[in-house]
Amino acid sequence: MANVSIKFNNKDFLLSCDDGQEEHLEELLIQINKKFNDLKNDLGNLGENKLLLITAVRVMDEYYETKKKVDQKKIELKDLSDKFKELKSLIYDYRDRKEEEIKELNLNHQKFKDEIETNHKKYEKLIDETADEISNFVNKAKLENISQ
Repeated sequence: MANVSIKFNNKDFLLSCDDGQEEHLEELLIQINKKFNDLKNDLGNLGENKLLLITAVRVMDEYYETKKKVDQKKIELKDLSDKFKELKSLIYDYRDRKEEEIKELNLNHQKFKDEIETNHKKYEKLIDETADEISNFVNKAKLENISQ
């Protein structure tokens, strides 16, 4: 345990604190002393006990106002976090839907290519068969002309 010597309302006090907390305790006491002296200047010397009580009330008021603000900011942060999670979920859902659409488009594209290839082969076969029939017809017609 460490000891800190402080002066409050022109009186010396020796306070104990955990090792390493001396500077922090001194800073707190400087702030309390300032608030006490400000009240003493504003209200006059109402008596040490009453000024200490009013100082404690003001410090607690500041604490609770700060706590309310912190709690409100926590709520706002949670709301933002929830909205972010919702947005993130919407983004992932959108991405998944688009990936499915892309897969479907690729599948349809492949089916269309296969259909074109099949139709191309059928067309080539039809051309070949038609060319053969025309060739046979011409040959038959020549033979008939020669035999007449």
